[in-house]
Amino acid sequence: MASNYGVVYIGNGKVEIQSIEFPKLAIGSRKCDHGVIVKPIATNICGSDQHMVRGRTTAPIGMVLGHEITGEVIECGKDVEFIKKGDIVSVPFNVACGRCRNCKESHTEVCLSVNTERAGGAYGYVDMGGWIGGQAEYVMIPYADWNVLKFPDKDQALEKIRDLACLTDILPTGYHGCISAGVTTGSTVLISGAGPVGLAAAAAAFLLGAAVVIVADFNEARLVHARSFGCETINLGIHSNITDQIEHILGVPEVDCAVDCVGFEAKSHGDIEAPAIVLNQLMEVTRAAGAIGIPGLYVTEDPGAKIESAKLGTLSLRFGLGWAKSHSLFTGQTPVMKYHRGLMMAILHDRIQIAKAVNVEIIPLISAPEAYQAFDSGVAKKFVIDPHNIIK
Repeated sequence: MASNYGVVYIGNGKVEIQSIEFPKLAIGSRKCDHGVIVKPIATNICGSDQHMVRGRTTAPIGMVLGHEITGEVIECGKDVEFIKKGDIVSVPFNVACGRCRNCKESHTEVCLSVNTERAGGAYGYVDMGGWIGGQAEYVMIPYADWNVLKFPDKDQALEKIRDLACLTDILPTGYHGCISAGVTTGSTVLISGAGPVGLAAAAAAFLLGAAVVIVADFNEARLVHARSFGCETINLGIHSNITDQIEHILGVPEVDCAVDCVGFEAKSHGDIEAPAIVLNQLMEVTRAAGAIGIPGLYVTEDPGAKIESAKLGTLSLRFGLGWAKSHSLFTGQTPVMKYHRGLMMAILHDRIQIAKAVNVEIIPLISAPEAYQAFDSGVAKKFVIDPHNIIK
């Protein structure tokens, strides 16, 4: 049997490469004949992983991380019909059964069957069903005929693997935020956060036909990268009044729609934690009857919160403002399967260059701990792990 090394959370803000169990087509004592074993070609580090590593969730020590998986199928369970050994596939970060009410209604983000504690499952993530993460040399994917997206041409997939690696989470998540916010032809859009999800949302907004995309962040290096593909930017460290800056850019102090790509670790000036500040800002600057997409993560338990109420996800939200302006707010994880085939086609036919937009950097598995530290420091990169040194 082949070895299997993976990225393991060891506490104190750190991860480590450790030998982990080789995956089996089983869940505990139950056989998983509907599953496949995947050899990851690209397995990405996500900002959501950082929440766990920073101790801002209840993630246990020893968890194998990683929910953004693209790779080659090397073994199939006996009940798998449509996916074959040798296929190159994209794996949605959502673990879903395809059989429950929510899956049948396209809400794969809250599958009712794959997690005994709550609705929804994910690989290598706290409270998401205990599924082993894919920042590793090998990983098991259940319900394979339903879950994975097969790329139509293997050589073409390998040629565009940097872009296709973004289909598992980051691109659909940014796109979902924009779709939820109602981004369309001619829209003016404010995106809060210039991390990889914010940059993916900006690229998705352009794909959807936005006229102006404004990205706001404190990190000037990330804003420089946003400007490199056509975004307007607001440096929140310099400009405290976001409304004035929007008026300076657009001529009016509001946008048609907005997307929160920051989430619960939001901060105000002086590096002070303010978990509701982004949502309150977006309600302030979004036009009446506009919508706000919220792909940024908000948790039910945040043991590292500086504000006592925020430890249980309770925020000081100006909900009355949003109500008065007839805003629509859309929350929750992204149902990746709703979008990934269409986005794959956009990548394969050169309608979007997502790897460029999020500044993908390929690294070997052994470099993952250093990449986690670099990402946490705010570098303008999306780190993609190549566990088997396959990517040219």
